[in-house]
Parts: sequence; C-alpha cells; structure tokens
Amino acid sequence: MLQHVYERVSLARYLTSTIIATDDERIYRNARSFGAPVRMTRPDHASGTDRVAEVASTEAAEMVVNIQADEPLIDPDAIDAAILPMVHETELRMCTLKKRIEDFREIQDANVVKVVTDRSGDAIYFSRCPIPFHPEPRPLANGYYKHIGLYVYRRDFLLAYSTLPIGPLEQAERLEQLRALENGCRIRVVETDCESFGVDTPQDLERVSKLFEFSVEGVKIDG
Repeated sequence: MLQHVYERVSLARYLTSTIIATDDERIYRNARSFGAPVRMTRPDHASGTDRVAEVASTEAAEMVVNIQADEPLIDPDAIDAAILPMVHETELRMCTLKKRIEDFREIQDANVVKVVTDRSGDAIYFSRCPIPFHPEPRPLANGYYKHIGLYVYRRDFLLAYSTLPIGPLEQAERLEQLRALENGCRIRVVETDCESFGVDTPQDLERVSKLFEFSVEGVKIDG
C-alpha cells in the first residue's frame, strides 16, 4: 500500500519531490526497498503534521503537502486541486479537501471525518460525528461532506503549527486539523469529485482490495 500511495503521489503535476516520513524501521526499510526517499523522524510527535514539520524544517520548499500513506486511491488531480488555491491566494496558509458523501453509511461512520464550511469555502468544523445535525435519518438536501486527509501548508506556517497548543477539540476528536481552528487559523477546503478511501480498519483494507481487483479486470473506478 505504501508503494502504491507513493507512486500515485508522484504523478501530481505540482509536486517537485516526495519524501516518506516515518518513525518505524519497518516502514523505512520498505520505502527503501522500492527506491523512495525516506526520512526517519522522532517517535514522540503528537500527529502526522508534527512529523511533516520536522522534515520540512530541513527543506527549502515554499509549500509543503502532507499526504497520508493510508490513502491508496488518492488521485493526483486532487493533490493539484488542493495546491492551486495556495498559489493564487497568497494570504492562505493551509488548504485541504472535501468530497460529497454518496454512501449514506459513511455519515454515521466515526472513521469518516465530516466537514462543514462557510460561504467562502473555509472550514467551520471537522468532526467524526454527523455534521450538520439533522433530526431525520436521511441526507440533507445540500449534502454531507467528508474530509480527505490531505493538507497543503506554507512552510513557515507549518513550522509554527507544531508549536501551537493542542486544544480540547483536537484531543476529543483526535483530529490534528482542529489545532488550526482552535488557534484562529483559516483552513480553505476545496471540493473534489475524486473519491478516496482511508484504510483505518481490516474491513477498509478488504474493501480497497476488492476495488483494485475490479480495476485489474477493467472496470473503471471513479475514485
């Protein structure tokens, strides 16, 4: 799965380099086995963002993209879509992605993070709970959106991010992006049609494996 994510990410047009960051020797050896650049980091980071910040501190890039290795269906076009607002709006410091939920079961799934945004497309809140609340067990007319765990940061913001205090919302939801909101930082959320499946459980792995089987047989996968 790690190699597949790495190869998919490498197809993004606006990325100049890709580095795998880990504190696990097994992942390090696996990345080296297929020739990927890899860095060992400290083992005490509170989140993946903090781990990326450690690596970014030694790099000269203006922007840094944090892509999670449990997203084997990540679309290179989605990565580019998340980067573009940062290119055109210099005041933006952080950007991420959302996708309209089409499978009603995902609304109730705590492993699928939901997001709500304001009229400008900036995040209001991220939660593992169904947001916004609706009293009836049916989708809202304007839809629910799931968060795709990909982040684009300006390098200076990322380095400062790891020094921000971890607040009660981040601790309760176990969502690192809430650190930005709790400390008054804007997050632009770009809508994408590209599907993504995070592999958080053995059931998720089985689901993604079946999608790959269908792909090999010639069936088009929209995500």
